[in-house]
Amino acid sequence: MIRVVLPFHLRTLAQVDGEVTLDVPRPATLGGVLDALEAKHPVLRGTIRDHGTLRRRDFVRFFACEQDLSLEPPDSPLPEPVAAGREPFLVVGAIAGG
Repeated sequence: MIRVVLPFHLRTLAQVDGEVTLDVPRPATLGGVLDALEAKHPVLRGTIRDHGTLRRRDFVRFFACEQDLSLEPPDSPLPEPVAAGREPFLVVGAIAGG
């Protein structure tokens, strides 16, 4: 079971409080988490990744075990503490501006 923490606006959109828990096939990968998240909460399709290309949206970042996974390929395995459910996978809305 993988724990996912979403930013406030995506929790509101998905109508969830707190963390989202997902069953992700092993080995748990970045793309597998996003696929499972969008399958469980279809309203999130297109908000984290582009509908057509499935590429990460520019102002969304992914973190796990204090590592930035945002630029990793979708088939990258998640750190073991995240895959085991001991640590959360974080989806973070990036902040831009001056």
